[in-house]
Amino acid sequence: MFTWLKTRWHRTGLTAYISHPDCLKHFMGVGHPECPERLTAIRDQLMASQIFDSLQEVDAPLVTPQQLARIHPPRYVEYLESCSPSVGSFRIDADTAMSPGTLLAAQRAAGAVVKAVELVCEDKAPNAFCAVRPPGHHAESARAMGFCFFNNLAVGVAHALATYKLERIAIVDFDVHHGNGTEEIFKDDPRVMMVSTFQHPFYPYCGDEPLGPNMHNVPLKAGSGGREFREAVETVWLPQLHAFQPQMLFISAGFDAHREDDMGSMGLVEADYEWVTRHMVQIADLYCQGRLVSVLEGGYDLSALGRSVAAHLRALSDL
Repeated sequence: MFTWLKTRWHRTGLTAYISHPDCLKHFMGVGHPECPERLTAIRDQLMASQIFDSLQEVDAPLVTPQQLARIHPPRYVEYLESCSPSVGSFRIDADTAMSPGTLLAAQRAAGAVVKAVELVCEDKAPNAFCAVRPPGHHAESARAMGFCFFNNLAVGVAHALATYKLERIAIVDFDVHHGNGTEEIFKDDPRVMMVSTFQHPFYPYCGDEPLGPNMHNVPLKAGSGGREFREAVETVWLPQLHAFQPQMLFISAGFDAHREDDMGSMGLVEADYEWVTRHMVQIADLYCQGRLVSVLEGGYDLSALGRSVAAHLRALSDL
């Protein structure tokens, strides 16, 4: 059983909250769970719980072609551009469709993570949360899937490695679905380590056999709740993070493992998200000079999503 670590890095300033109205322009159809109202629900809950006033609000810039190219081949970006409809929608696969506003929203989502990296690495914010959509952790280097087009977090990780010459970056993913895209992108990169939990067997039906020695995936059975999740964090994540001693920490923050979210069949609650976030802040303070960037992934029950993000940001901001 791990106890709280003694903080070795004193964080000052306000947590950056990075988003953009363009992220509301992506629309995959009436009744689709990955809807613009997700971001509205988050903002409303943060305001209602009086957390928003304790954040530094930042507009997400557009990602540049050079920043995308570190992760996604230009031919893949060109393919998405060619699929972008002027009206109606274009379906990439059964789960993933583009509307006229999708490409712009995706460019903002990836740009938000780049901006978060810059703010955190240049000591302009102690840490950052990117409230963006479409999500990204299912997007592989040359494949859109699972509601995702660009792997937002991966673009940010690549920017941190290239621009700030970091040698060790850790990724934490607690979405109910395995972050297959992130794993595919970084499976052969010893500078990057990933720890994750996810429901299994479940979409995208992988992750139980890690693709590389730097991938530490913990599949959880349907019905798993806080006890099983916390055990995975304490017995797998924390030992791996301590051994790796990352210089920066990224979180793929999916909140669809919440017990009220019918996207999956797990039983986490707000207290679990706050608990794991406080542990990750402690890791960042111990090894990363506080450098931590969190990126929204899943979470589709609007009330549970808003409350979970509020708990997450309460921990990031040490409120």
